[in-house]
Amino acid sequence: MKAYIVGGAVRDALLGLPVSDRDWVVVGATPEQMLAAGFRPVGKDFPVFLHPKTHEEYALARTERKTAPGYRGFTVHAAPDVTLEEDLRRRDLTINAIAQDEAGQLVDPWGGQRDLAQHCLRHVSPAFAEDPVRILRVARFAARFTDFSLAPETLALMRTMVDAGEVDHLVPERVWQEVSRGLSATQPSRMLAALDQCGALARLMPELFKQNLALCGARLDTAALLQVPLPIRYALMLAQLDTAAAQSLSARLRAPTDCKELATMLAREQTLVIRARDAGTLLAFFNRCDAWRRPERFANLLDALQIVNPGLPVSTFARTLAHARAIDTGEIARGCPDKSAIPRAIHAARLAAIAGGL
Repeated sequence: MKAYIVGGAVRDALLGLPVSDRDWVVVGATPEQMLAAGFRPVGKDFPVFLHPKTHEEYALARTERKTAPGYRGFTVHAAPDVTLEEDLRRRDLTINAIAQDEAGQLVDPWGGQRDLAQHCLRHVSPAFAEDPVRILRVARFAARFTDFSLAPETLALMRTMVDAGEVDHLVPERVWQEVSRGLSATQPSRMLAALDQCGALARLMPELFKQNLALCGARLDTAALLQVPLPIRYALMLAQLDTAAAQSLSARLRAPTDCKELATMLAREQTLVIRARDAGTLLAFFNRCDAWRRPERFANLLDALQIVNPGLPVSTFARTLAHARAIDTGEIARGCPDKSAIPRAIHAARLAAIAGGL
């Protein structure tokens, strides 16, 4: 029984990047031997165990056989006779198919170090085509490793997979997982470009395929440069859509609530807010966006609006909102003998405060 560090931990160490998590593959072991050594089983589809002390993941070396469309259509074979080279062959990219033993010796049967040196994203073997999630993974790796190019043969294989309908079998959760990671990377425009080049964008997110991808990518890269949070980046990806299309795509991707809400607000407000120059229009804007109870979400909206339209007086919006928020609504309520008049009194006070801040 022998254990090797595999995948991203080895890759990132070779690139001089921080390594946070390590995954291991174990060769020559059975599940019974792992249990006897104190490992705790966690894998459902194939044997994966947690180390009794470090709690790092140890997976038994395995091979896979395609049995049905999509990323779940596999039969897994994990046994002591599966070699390290066979296990590494089923991985997606050569740069992720490098192993390191406990003595620090590298095992690189598929040219991962060569492709790291050449800054190339290249698939390991034809087995790449069996899992459509790998299309998304390659795209988000392109967004993370911005000086890496996509090997022409890998792009051609991705196109073949799309034409064969493989991406049509992806479940929303896996699409969102990879897209959100790509949006959070250094240059998200490269993810969209890779998905567009292989045809996956038109199949997975046709609403985006119809928009100006260059403009969308430029906004996303600006957001990445500013290191804004994911909801803003997601909203910017959908910024050219109308409200109905943004809601439809968010529902299909099953985007988290904070991302979905901000994308809908940006789609709705970006044209309306251009006219927000007087106190009444600004107050209506604040009310529509519930800026009073959701200040953090509203601040994210202002950041997104600033990227979409750098000429907007966003600082004025923020300043006048601060003026309006400073009024004491409790005191106003206590000063109204007629309780039905409270909303009108608060509205008038906020209107006056906004006007005073303009």
